[in-house]
Amino acid sequence: MDEMDFPTPDVEIESVTPDELKARIDAGENVTLLDARMESDYEEWRIDGENVESINVPYFQFLDEELDDDVLAAVPDDREVTVLCAKGGASEFVAGSLAERGYDVDHLEEGMNGWARIYERVEVERYDGSGTLYQYQRPSSGCLGYLVADGDEAAVIDPLRAFTDRYLEDADELGVDLQYAIDTHIHADHISGVRNLAEEGVEGVIPEASVDRGVTYADEMTLAADGDEFQVGSATIETVSTPGHTSGMTSYLIDGSLLATGDGLFVESVARPDLEEGDDGAPEAASQLYESLQERVLTLPDETLIGGAHFSDAAEPADDGTYTAPIGQLEAEMDALTMDEDAFVELILSDMPPRPANYEDIIPTNLGQQEAGDEEAFELELGPNNCAASQESLAGD
Repeated sequence: MDEMDFPTPDVEIESVTPDELKARIDAGENVTLLDARMESDYEEWRIDGENVESINVPYFQFLDEELDDDVLAAVPDDREVTVLCAKGGASEFVAGSLAERGYDVDHLEEGMNGWARIYERVEVERYDGSGTLYQYQRPSSGCLGYLVADGDEAAVIDPLRAFTDRYLEDADELGVDLQYAIDTHIHADHISGVRNLAEEGVEGVIPEASVDRGVTYADEMTLAADGDEFQVGSATIETVSTPGHTSGMTSYLIDGSLLATGDGLFVESVARPDLEEGDDGAPEAASQLYESLQERVLTLPDETLIGGAHFSDAAEPADDGTYTAPIGQLEAEMDALTMDEDAFVELILSDMPPRPANYEDIIPTNLGQQEAGDEEAFELELGPNNCAASQESLAGD
């Protein structure tokens, strides 16, 4: 049954927007969610949090007029319950069935698709370079991006195609001209926005090593090689080659203050090394990652902030709400950064999570070898990112 086929409930059901639900969770309010998607979808990707109780009862269990007692028993009747599904149709139907039986319910507008459209901009308060630095956060997938603005210029690092208009709107709001759209690597979990921003007149920048991956649009881009610099007002963005997650993985040092590491290093983990050459090439890539971390990243001053391209449920935000941390802190908390190469490689290869959803379509799309319309591109990247080597935090308490 398509979600568009669900009948309208006989009772009026209040709805909550994704932004409103996110605000309730962020405020520490205890939230109870009834997820009406199929169990497999629920297990792969769901809304979670310390103050979130999530229950999975698939919508089809509510289709009979006489509901099974076990179905109703699974739903708390002593508090408000927010029902959600993929797009919002099934959740309204399920909420109606429960409301008719006296339950206190509302439903999430646009479901998980709406949740995936939340995109927040948070200032990196510990950034001490020229201008202002912001971190973009996509809670649904853990994607992170960065926008540095100084004077009347700005640059965005790791933009998402789904939010192309947002970057232009933010630049307008900040009174700056978006000069550069920069990618750290060929992403496997989301569709890059660099080409779309380039179509809007922004200078697109991709790692020089992307050419060897088979990028079809290199002639339309500026290629960033190790040591290349890009000027944004008085702020300098320096290119730092850090292969390992992919052969072309590139970090960008933003005015000496924050290293945007892409998928090389996160605040709670390090990169997985198997998305380019698969399992056979993973050991060599893991060794390359070790070398990049030890020789290109950890040699920077301890106070240099690290900002990855993703965060997981295991990540703890800093006091300013960003997923950033000084190198010195990460070295002290993450054993993987201080062990020898053999131990590092063994650790990284030992417990990798499932590969990102649809990565076999996302990678060729980002290479320009495959096309996807806006809606198809959005659908491809729904779900967890899984670009880290572990789903658990590698940082100690």
